[in-house]
Amino acid sequence: MRKSLIAVAIGAAISVAACSDKDASQTTVESAKTEQVAASSLSQSNPFYAASTLPYQAPDFTKIRFEHYQPAFEAGMAEHSKEIEAIANNSAAPTFENTIVAMEKAGALLSRVSSVFYNVAGSNGNDDTRALQGELAPKMAQHRDNIMLNPTLFARVKAVYDNRAELEGEALRLVEDTYKGFVRAGAELDAEAQTKIRAINSEMSSLTTEFQRNLMTLANENLIVVDSADELAGLSESEIQSLADAAAAAGHEGKYAIRITNTTRQPVLASLENRELRQRIWEASAYRGTGNTATDNRPLVKRLAELRAQKAELLGYDTWGDYVLETSMAAKPAAAQAMLRDLVPAVVSNVAAEQAAIQEMIEAEGGDFEVQPWDWAYYAEKVRAEKYALDANEVKQYFEFNRVVEDGVFYAMNQLFGITFEKLDNIPTYGDDIMVYEVKDVNGETLGLFYGDWFTRDGKRGGAWMSSFVSQSHLLDSKPVILNNQNIKKAAEGPTLLSFDEVSTMFHEMGHALHGMFSDVMYPSLAGTSVSRDYVEFPSTFQEDWMLNEQVLNNFAKHYETGEPIPAELLDKVLAAKNFNMGYDTLEYIASALLDLEYHTLSADAASSIDDVAAFEAAALERNGVAVAAVPPRYKSTFFAHVFAGGYSAGYYAYMWSEVLAADAFAFMQQNGGLTLENGQAFRDTILSKGNSKEPMQQYIDFRGQEPTVEALLQRRGLTAPKID
Repeated sequence: MRKSLIAVAIGAAISVAACSDKDASQTTVESAKTEQVAASSLSQSNPFYAASTLPYQAPDFTKIRFEHYQPAFEAGMAEHSKEIEAIANNSAAPTFENTIVAMEKAGALLSRVSSVFYNVAGSNGNDDTRALQGELAPKMAQHRDNIMLNPTLFARVKAVYDNRAELEGEALRLVEDTYKGFVRAGAELDAEAQTKIRAINSEMSSLTTEFQRNLMTLANENLIVVDSADELAGLSESEIQSLADAAAAAGHEGKYAIRITNTTRQPVLASLENRELRQRIWEASAYRGTGNTATDNRPLVKRLAELRAQKAELLGYDTWGDYVLETSMAAKPAAAQAMLRDLVPAVVSNVAAEQAAIQEMIEAEGGDFEVQPWDWAYYAEKVRAEKYALDANEVKQYFEFNRVVEDGVFYAMNQLFGITFEKLDNIPTYGDDIMVYEVKDVNGETLGLFYGDWFTRDGKRGGAWMSSFVSQSHLLDSKPVILNNQNIKKAAEGPTLLSFDEVSTMFHEMGHALHGMFSDVMYPSLAGTSVSRDYVEFPSTFQEDWMLNEQVLNNFAKHYETGEPIPAELLDKVLAAKNFNMGYDTLEYIASALLDLEYHTLSADAASSIDDVAAFEAAALERNGVAVAAVPPRYKSTFFAHVFAGGYSAGYYAYMWSEVLAADAFAFMQQNGGLTLENGQAFRDTILSKGNSKEPMQQYIDFRGQEPTVEALLQRRGLTAPKID
């Protein structure tokens, strides 16, 4: 993603390394010498030496090899350091152009290699990329600190900030955000405190990188190997064959292998009839990283909570949550906690009703046990089938992958925004089954490139996400090159049929993609999805509901063999069942979000006193009223990648906060004509094009005319009856 290299350095610092015993100034000088050598030694044959000549500067994967990354990183950091030093030591009086804009333009080489490497490492990683991530982490953390804690540079930034009255619009926003970023990094601290900040940043980066690397290891350590196909009753023949292929690939020829996904709940549990196997799978998932195998993430959880609290204290904040949320829409942890806790009574009540129905089903089938977490999904599907006469596998037959993409997601975006996706075969990619499209605007002009990497593969991290190879900027004259990732299991043979949730996720990630694609700003630091965590999920969640728009469904929900549209009766069942089990879904999410905030609203002293991660987790859930044995958190502490490996620490609540905005905005649009180009253009003009160039709530008010209310969210989740006029 081409952002200013200040942004790249900040982002990269979320990964890395071991704390040095050397004096900080000595480390900085030695680092600068190393970087200067690296800058002069990068070969012109290295594909990162200059911008790619492919359309939109898309990475040329016909030329990029693993051995190109490290020298390009070293040279990129050196080049960026020289550019920053030139800005800091400029003899001319500080101005917006010679300081802030100059920083935005700096670091092109480091940006090029960073955007490619970190995307490939997440989507098609291996032992080599993971090792390099660990090696780069301390260097990138130090590089970031060398910029953000540079007193001469900060003096210039502050001078521009103090004279900002002459600026307006994007320029004013950029100056204020840049100045705030330096202050929040510790630029105003004394030398001793800055040295401590550097050490903390380095260690945190190392630990988050290790946590992410461990998750890949844990997936292998917790591989469930099944001896007989008889144990897999409930799965289709193609699903069983897929498990056989996975086992063979893992060296277990003649057996069947089930690989755990990134959440506590495992999709396969909804189908497996064998209760012992269900329990075995659930326990492998729920207890990973707790010492049940060789890899133990508990020390990392404790240390990260402690380091974050210490850093917040050094910067003058009560807790890490106070520090993180200062720049969010919520502003304070208490606001996020209040939003979540206000939902708990209604959600727990819904869960109790769902659990009673499941228990009744268990007993009706002769079971003499209380529902356990590994039973919930299996019997919930039976309740769903009985209540709505809905067979999830029957529904899948109307969600064929290619049709969902082209006649569903792309069609909906065309109807709402007028854009088209034209498949390209001349853009190289970094792996198999990746599709590249040129996106054209309603007037036929090109917007950028879109990569769809939808299928799972060995080496891809779990979940679904959006990122960029190039981000939009008028300053840099760059158009966006956007990437969507998902983990759909491709059929061993024949068409790939998707679940309801997989289709919904595809619409969601396209919302993120369009937030990057429609960006229309001057400065790269403000482009696209460079917004607060509790705002960035709003445009993506908003797009999910178009999946269920009648016009869109009629266009893509067709039987994969006959082409017949989904029968009205089946569609009615799908729509009626949409909010089934929503109590469970909501509670497992809220439990994780509250757990995140519990870790990150601890003082430094309290964080250092965590002795037992499992005990802390259990007490936190109990304290918040979300300790329901049959409904564990979506993510338990030892595999909570969002907060201990990613950028969502103290921010996992953002999905629900954003859903309030999304539900309110979608309801408003339905009241004003629904799926129309006029509505899409209004949403694009006020939200999707703005990036972080305007305060988020003001963007929302510009679109909606007022701040959001929670009524639409409750209706969206089926937690209250819709109002009837």
